Amino acid sequence: MKTLTLRLTAPLQSYGNQATFERRTSGDFPSKSAVIGMIAAALGYRRDDGRILALNDLVFAVRVDQGGKPLTEFQTVEWKQGTRKLTHRDYLQDAVFMVAVGSEDDATMTRIHEALQHPKFQLFLGRRASVPAGVLQIREFADQTPLTVLKKLTWQASCWYQKRYTKWHPQAATVTLEMYADAALLPNKHQVMVRDRVESFDQRDRRYGFRPLATERVTLPNPLVKNVDQVATEHDPFSVL
Repeated sequence: MKTLTLRLTAPLQSYGNQATFERRTSGDFPSKSAVIGMIAAALGYRRDDGRILALNDLVFAVRVDQGGKPLTEFQTVEWKQGTRKLTHRDYLQDAVFMVAVGSEDDATMTRIHEALQHPKFQLFLGRRASVPAGVLQIREFADQTPLTVLKKLTWQASCWYQKRYTKWHPQAATVTLEMYADAALLPNKHQVMVRDRVESFDQRDRRYGFRPLATERVTLPNPLVKNVDQVATEHDPFSVL
């Protein structure tokens, strides 16, 4: 299986799990349907293109390297002449996610890789205003599943976040991160059903089906801690004054 990883980061991201006119919420991590939408945009598929459904077959996993801080904004919208409606939109601030998608079809993965490097339509992270922060960082791995890759890939949080984490946890030589993956990748883990399988992106008939999701934690080295033995034994009471 060939796997691609994407480092998703931006000032604001939003991955809706419920949507009404008055309130649009966000999940804590990128949904598979959102990533499929981004890949479809890169490939140049329009919302009613039937080829989008085949992207549901991609194997999917995501790792939360830097949890986002929730933000809610509100907007006033003219509903009828002389009347207004208040709407709320939820976002994640300064989050970093490592998304991994894979397939046994190497040709498909190569085509997706090239499309993400040269997208036909603008890429965004959940909402059109949330564009990636800089050039999308993509890596390719051969003969590995998305879950295997994310278990080995080094911690990808922002430098400032890693420094702050190390300052707040000076004895921590490792960091534990949450991972969410297709249930088939974690057959022995508890599964939940999420409404995240793309059936239609058509704005006139947007529909999602259910798919099983499982979670796992992974512990990775903290790259800012060089000497694990020293961290475990050092005792300097004056350092806290």
